[in-house]
Amino acid sequence: MIGTPTASVVFADFVAGDRAVLTRVSVRLQTEGVELTLPDGQMQIWPWADVRAEPDQANTETLVISRTGDRLSRLYLRDKTLQSQLRARAPRLGKRDRVITFPKLMAWAGGAVVSVAAIIFVLVPMMAAQLAVMLPPEGEKALGDTTFEQIRMALDETGLVGTPICDAPAGNAAMQAMYDKLNPASDLPYDVQIHILDHDMVNAFALPGGRVVFFRGLIEQAENPEEIAAVLAHEIGHVVNRDPTRDALRSAGSLGVLGLLFGDFAGGTIALFLANQLINASYSQSAEAAADIYAHELLDKAGVSPAALGTMFERLLAEHGDAEGIVAHFMSHPQMGKRIAAAQDAVVEGRSYGAVLKPEAWRSLQTVCQNGSAVQPDTNLPDKKAWPDGD
Repeated sequence: MIGTPTASVVFADFVAGDRAVLTRVSVRLQTEGVELTLPDGQMQIWPWADVRAEPDQANTETLVISRTGDRLSRLYLRDKTLQSQLRARAPRLGKRDRVITFPKLMAWAGGAVVSVAAIIFVLVPMMAAQLAVMLPPEGEKALGDTTFEQIRMALDETGLVGTPICDAPAGNAAMQAMYDKLNPASDLPYDVQIHILDHDMVNAFALPGGRVVFFRGLIEQAENPEEIAAVLAHEIGHVVNRDPTRDALRSAGSLGVLGLLFGDFAGGTIALFLANQLINASYSQSAEAAADIYAHELLDKAGVSPAALGTMFERLLAEHGDAEGIVAHFMSHPQMGKRIAAAQDAVVEGRSYGAVLKPEAWRSLQTVCQNGSAVQPDTNLPDKKAWPDGD
């Protein structure tokens, strides 16, 4: 039975949770709580412990209350006497309900983290792998062109014109002669463009669309042209498998997910970040292993020792160590010792391997960034007799 009224009946405006329409109701304060009588005669009792005052109301003359469990319904009380009596009776009027408990909140947060991780580390790579195959060559080349210019600008200290592209004709002809000797055309999804940037970074990487980029520092560190040919064969392996496009799509997809979560995280920096990712050539371990295997086979077919792929890495590790001096490209490829051993194991026992360039051509390649001051050699490959029979 409803208790004895403690105040006379007053009228107030009521908004039900299912529709934003003001309804005139009668209100009385009862022992159990606030009693509302709707126009159709239906009655509601809001228990005192469930009555809450809604904060931050523009009209300070009106007390707006709701109840726990039905936070969409509102009761607008303008009678000052009723307001005073209600404030005295409702023990939790100014309290805020914890709608979500802390353990539940942590569980939801953990689920969200797991979901985002699954998207970034599982779903995005799977989609990137599929899109890399489906993307038209024109789209890949456009992505590679844009990224190449971003890389040039990122590495230029002035930030105005971009890192110069080495243009000595004899040096570039020597690089082309090396590429022609490797002869990977039958494996390629599109033509390969080789660029040498005038920068002291010891690095080389492949970009989407068939661009392969060498830095002057790598060529200067090489002791012979076979080491450069080995690195070139490795990067061609990435082009054949479309690893740069897959990595670019994966990076862009991950940044897009983070941008949705944290706002415009990716909008202004995605191109530079993507360029940095491709400079570091942070492909997956499986992609690196596949590119190494491809390089071993391509070098062997061209009559160049597959061991050349490991000799530069081995020498640089011995000279500079792991902590410094080796650029991120090499540092990002794990288990370097195993890669060096694999290159040595790929050498066919008893087979003699030849040089990939004549000495004059090699000197021109080493000085390719000296603005045409290199010796103008005959960049033809060594005579047929310098290569093993059958090549």
